[in-house]
Amino acid sequence: MSGRARLALCAWAATLMASCALLPLVSPTTWIVQGACLLGVQTLVGVATRRVPLPRPLTVASQALVTLLMLTLVFAHAQAPAGFVPGPDALRHFAELLRQGGDDIARYAIPAPLASDGIRLMLLGGVLVIGLAVDALAVTFRSAAPAGLPLLALYSVAAGLSEGGADWLWFLVAAAGYLMLLLTEGRDRLSQWGRVFGAAPRTPGGAETGTPAPVRSGRRIGVVALGVALVVPLALPGMNGGLLGGMGSGGGAGDSGGGTISAVNPLVSLRDSLNVDENRQVLSLRTNTADVSDLYLRIVSLDDFDGSTWKPAKRHIVSVPDRLPTPTGLGAGVRRTVVDTRISAADWYAQDWLPMPYPPSGVQVAGKWRYEPVGMTLVGDHGETTRGKTYLVKSLDVEPTAEQLADAPQPSQTLRREYTKLPGSVPAVVAATAREVTKGTKNAYERAVKLQDYFTQDGGFQYNTQVQVGTGPDAIARFLKDKQGFCVHFSFAMAAMARSLGIPARVAVGFAPGTQQADGSVAVSLKDAHAWPELYFEGVGWTRFEPTPSRGTTPSYTQPETSGDTVPDVPSSSQSADVSTSAAPSTTASCGSVRDREPVADCAGALPPATTTPGAGGPRWYEVAGWSLLGVLAVALLLFPMVWRVRRRAVRLASARHTSAVPQTAGHVLAVWREVTDTAWDYGIAPDEALTPRKAAQRIVRLGELDAVTAGSVHRVAGAVEQFLFAPRPSPVPGLAEEARALRAALHGRSSWFLRVRAVVAPRSAVRAVWAVADAWAAARAGWRLRWTALFRRGPSEQRQGG
Repeated sequence: MSGRARLALCAWAATLMASCALLPLVSPTTWIVQGACLLGVQTLVGVATRRVPLPRPLTVASQALVTLLMLTLVFAHAQAPAGFVPGPDALRHFAELLRQGGDDIARYAIPAPLASDGIRLMLLGGVLVIGLAVDALAVTFRSAAPAGLPLLALYSVAAGLSEGGADWLWFLVAAAGYLMLLLTEGRDRLSQWGRVFGAAPRTPGGAETGTPAPVRSGRRIGVVALGVALVVPLALPGMNGGLLGGMGSGGGAGDSGGGTISAVNPLVSLRDSLNVDENRQVLSLRTNTADVSDLYLRIVSLDDFDGSTWKPAKRHIVSVPDRLPTPTGLGAGVRRTVVDTRISAADWYAQDWLPMPYPPSGVQVAGKWRYEPVGMTLVGDHGETTRGKTYLVKSLDVEPTAEQLADAPQPSQTLRREYTKLPGSVPAVVAATAREVTKGTKNAYERAVKLQDYFTQDGGFQYNTQVQVGTGPDAIARFLKDKQGFCVHFSFAMAAMARSLGIPARVAVGFAPGTQQADGSVAVSLKDAHAWPELYFEGVGWTRFEPTPSRGTTPSYTQPETSGDTVPDVPSSSQSADVSTSAAPSTTASCGSVRDREPVADCAGALPPATTTPGAGGPRWYEVAGWSLLGVLAVALLLFPMVWRVRRRAVRLASARHTSAVPQTAGHVLAVWREVTDTAWDYGIAPDEALTPRKAAQRIVRLGELDAVTAGSVHRVAGAVEQFLFAPRPSPVPGLAEEARALRAALHGRSSWFLRVRAVVAPRSAVRAVWAVADAWAAARAGWRLRWTALFRRGPSEQRQGG
């Protein structure tokens, strides 16, 4: 195998080894096999075009074209002419897949399902792009060291998204691939050009006594890239993702300023979370209301519908006011009761959003929290979560009548425009089914009740947690056809159908009413997690509906017996409940009698994810120790070039001191000459090993703009080197160490502050440490090869004699 082909193979392997850091993010991991095959084809194209040979830009362009053809064949063959030619339809399909992949990355738990074509495209496409960059830099342009930067980017992204665990293992794998690439490039260069000076043998004291090692151009980036690879993942935000992992946090500029919040969609990867075997209590609450069957704890509202999924819109957030404003649209004639609820979160439940009854009118909670006025939600700021929190919420139990909802006037044009938007990608069957179901109704309220009854009673729908969540514009249409799903399907579908009828709608996420305990408290567990639609009626505001069969509670204002109610007077607010003396709820109102509970069939996945998994009470000792060790190693790695350079300078200049008892040798003189060239290198004058010592000294003097005294010092060291290399009887030259120090002082004095700092902290010549390791490895391999060759070449009789 030629040196260039060997280097291409190592570039392929290095990219694949760095890609292993992505394995924990996706399940199953079989995508790596497909990636290795596609990357192999890309590498073979590069090998073939370089043998032609094509110009370097055309080689890279050929590889890029073949990569695009392969991706088209795998992901867009149905939209491409001949199955692999990327036309306009194929490119549009790529754009759609990339958009879906971006949404899926934000939504799916780790490990995300490989069934998502968007994620597969981003994985394979990303690996191929990185592989193309590595192959182009290391093989086509013959500069392996900069190829570490795309490898570093690939590893850093994977480590930043990972939840931890074996990150150090993937770093070692990626680093091994990069070092293999560097060593292979060095071997290839030596095979073409050989050594100008041989490798330097060392004396027992550690002084270099031979000639310099070859310069491997570009390797200076290697040490920096490896050091950064350890540090960068620590600074990247982790994507805990998923249903019970972290979900968007609040941002803002202080307590009084504004800010914005953008959260990811929490309603994905539901099936795995719905079918967990272990159910845990999330919240415990006490309230002064007699009936807790309608006490839903709302976390966040999803009001942005893009045709594929619902997610929270980006909203302005402010400081939490002492008294929350009256909900939008709630009129004075609607019956409401003030309810005080004390809520305690479990120590393991670290949720960024604060679960509260809706609509809240006041909140007392410790910590850094921000208020989002549109959704009337609280979100933690600067990492604040619900973990172990106990807080008091004053809320309104709004009790509209059927007549009030039926007589509701049209909402404002602005609200209708924002909350009835439906993208053109929504299948026509959604609106058609909504019109068919609500045929003969007279107003928005009757249409909303018809939609709810269609899902719970008349449509033949079944509650089933084994159904896939589904992505893409056709997900709702498939649900309407199959008639099986869980709370997410029902709430999504009813909200979309309501919008198609001109009724403002959104989806709420939180907890359905919990279970009353013997002590009067209410226990809310994972299986109480739920999603439900909220529809807007002017004069009442956002109103809850319950389309999910056998889940939650059917609102009283949608039941037939409430249709004849009259509008009651608005009562006075109930007495506020103190946190320590909240009235216990009535033991006669049991949620268990209202809905049928199954052990695992709930909407736990509908929750915005919490930042830790159940049972986690903080970082474990070995995690702290491991990260501390990695931090120490990272600092040591960053300081290694400086320490190594200081030590090497001291050894070289100490070896230059000689007395009558220790005669000056060629090794001592060459050590000082190496120190002179390395000092010039540290201050920006790269060595040129093709020059004689005299020419090299002239070059250092010219580029360094040295004065006459310092120039004489450099020439005296160069002259001493030539004497010991070529003179039959060289004469000792005293004071060589002082000459080298004079050069360093002169270069330091004329350099900028940045160059001075770099020469000390990150000296360029410290790359010789990597070369020394490579030389030692090559020497060891050569020694082993000689021993094995000698062993197998011995005849049988010789082996018996040797034995």
